[in-house]
Formats: sequence, C-alpha cells, structure tokens
Amino acid sequence: MSVRDLIPWSRGSSQVPNVYRGDDMDPFLSLHRNVNRLFDEVFRGFGSPSLFGDTPFNGAWPHVEIEENDNEIRITAEVPGTDPDAVEVLLEDGLLTLRGENKRETEDKDRRFSERYYGRFERRLVVGRQVDEDKVTAAFKNGLLAVTLPKTEKARANVKRIKIDRTK
Repeated sequence: MSVRDLIPWSRGSSQVPNVYRGDDMDPFLSLHRNVNRLFDEVFRGFGSPSLFGDTPFNGAWPHVEIEENDNEIRITAEVPGTDPDAVEVLLEDGLLTLRGENKRETEDKDRRFSERYYGRFERRLVVGRQVDEDKVTAAFKNGLLAVTLPKTEKARANVKRIKIDRTK
C-alpha cells in the first residue's frame, strides 16, 4: 500500500469528494472541524510566537529566574523601567504574587512604534508551603527584583539525597 492510497483525492484532480466540498457535508467531518476550531480558540494565546519576541500579551511577564537550594528559593524578576515604589510583592498560602505598574513618562502622540511595555502587570508563582513567611526578603536594583524565600526548618530536614547507581 502506498501513501497515495490513503489520500482521498490527488492534488491536481477536480474529483473532490462531497465530504470535502461544502455541500452534503458528512456529520462526522463537521464534528471534527468544530472540535479543531474549539481547540484552536482555546489554545490560541498560549506561547504563540510574536513578531517582536515575548510580550506581556503572549507570554508571562515579568520574566523570572528561579533558583532553589536546600536552604532557600530565590526568584529574580526583570522589571526594567519600573519605579520600585510601583511594585508589590505578596505571599499567601504558598503563592507568590508580583504586581505593579510601569507608567509612561511622556505622552508622545507622534510616536509610531514602541516595543516598550506600559501598564499594569501581575505574575503569580507557586512556591509551596515550605517557605518561612516571616523571613522573606525582597530587594530592587537596576531593574531586577530579587525575592529570597528561606525554607522552614522542617522543609530543610525533609531533604533526602538519593544516591545514583552508575553501574549501568
């Protein structure tokens, strides 16, 4: 059997079955098309590439870097051009929220193009309940927000190292 046998018509042929034209449409094909359209609409905004890279509208912003070791979790968020007083850091039930607003400095009506982001932003990160909420610190320097979340004594005690067998 060749692959051509699986295709219901050839490219140059005008003999397109009724199922693939619009008239007398097969109900199963119609269902298939509607389900595909539903999935396209639902997943349209998830990670689709932009002409100018990631923007707040097609990806998560601010961009973050997460580091974790036995003692703490450290999250660094990029918020360039944002006033430190306009940034808010919240921690509630293991959910870290970074929110703020990046305001436009001037109103330039002649500007035709801008890749800069202005407006409100919010990013939520699950850090778990192993964080000592009373010892969390945040620092802002050069457009980077660094949040340090120390782990609780119980979380540090529960860390178990597992030896890797290298015999295979």
